[in-house]
Amino acid sequence: MSKIGKKVIEIPAGVELHINGSTVDVKGPKWQLSHTFVKGVIIKVEGTQAITAVENEDQWNLWGLSRTLLANMIEGVTHGYEKKLLVMGVGYAVKMEGKKFTFSLGFSHKVPFDIPQSIEAKVEQDAKGNHIITLNGIDKQYLGEYAAKVKALKKPEPYKGKWIRYFGEQIKLKAGKAAKK
Repeated sequence: MSKIGKKVIEIPAGVELHINGSTVDVKGPKWQLSHTFVKGVIIKVEGTQAITAVENEDQWNLWGLSRTLLANMIEGVTHGYEKKLLVMGVGYAVKMEGKKFTFSLGFSHKVPFDIPQSIEAKVEQDAKGNHIITLNGIDKQYLGEYAAKVKALKKPEPYKGKWIRYFGEQIKLKAGKAAKK
């Protein structure tokens, strides 16, 4: 039995849930999301609560997953999700031009990177001169994938501390050659 799957999902006011076979459409104040669940996953709406279940014991591993996906859809259309990235390093910069980022990451060229239509982005600069990228979206999975693609543009360099990382992520710096003596 799934402890997560047993939990009931509260549907807030202003959110509509439409179930058509294995496809679930969630419409809320921000946007609308749709997801097709695996056969064997049962989703019921009772009043202001959504309940997930599975048809047989072989699908227990999908029970908690389907409940979490549905809860993330409801959370996304009501409040949305946010990811922050920090661009650190001397000479590292990011500019936003329309729906496109332009990164300066120590390469001989600037790196253009498109922003999808479903993601809102903004760039700020903190007191130390580092750039902070704030990404907002309604689909948690898509937002996380996009943030990971941005982060992958420049892998962490543990000796000088130049990288793109998630805001609040801790990366241990290495000592280098001077520590050997």
